[in-house]
Amino acid sequence: MKWDWEVFLQDTGGGETYLNWLMSAWGWTLSVALCSLVVALLVGSLMGILRTTPSKPLVWLGNAWTELFRNIPLLVQIFLWYHVIPSIFTSLRSVPSFVLVVFALGFFTSARIAEQVKAGIQTLPKGQRYAGLAMGLTLPQTYRYVLLPMAFRIVIPPLTSESMNIVKNSSVAFAVSIAELTMFAMQAQEETSRGVEIYLAVTALYFISAFAINRIALFIEQRVQVPGMIGGGK
Repeated sequence: MKWDWEVFLQDTGGGETYLNWLMSAWGWTLSVALCSLVVALLVGSLMGILRTTPSKPLVWLGNAWTELFRNIPLLVQIFLWYHVIPSIFTSLRSVPSFVLVVFALGFFTSARIAEQVKAGIQTLPKGQRYAGLAMGLTLPQTYRYVLLPMAFRIVIPPLTSESMNIVKNSSVAFAVSIAELTMFAMQAQEETSRGVEIYLAVTALYFISAFAINRIALFIEQRVQVPGMIGGGK
């Protein structure tokens, strides 16, 4: 059977409806991914910081969060947020499924980011922490002005990978009826029997999205890198 995009457009009466649907699905995918990334960066950074503090209760909290969310499969967490948690906390039943998916994906990714932020802070010489405290800075100020600016520069490459992964992981949102790219592909393929063209288009959009994030992160890395540090050159 011959397949190409022109044949697909002819078979679907010009394809305008499916093209609009595809663009809308791409928008939903990017919305889920970007909102989840914001949640993951904020929560993951906080938990990573807590795991490097001198306070044992805070370290325990950070470790517990990380172990909990990284050891439960993402799809299971999606179902927990969509079916179980609203049943326990009835006030969440009115919350849109988009928001629930954002928190599920964001918290799942935050556990991985917490590990990376922790590693970035621990990579720094211990003398930097002591120097900040010796200058009269409080511990939060030492993190804010001394440790985190350097640590985040170090962990940009792994954070780039997590940012790309969150775009790809957003595909699980189809399981709770978010009209993103994977759901579009499944439904459009059933309606048109043109799975090759549809999945090629969806694959291309996933690639474009992840590759764009990669290029943006590389630009940021090059602008903020510190000579002598990891990835900083000579």
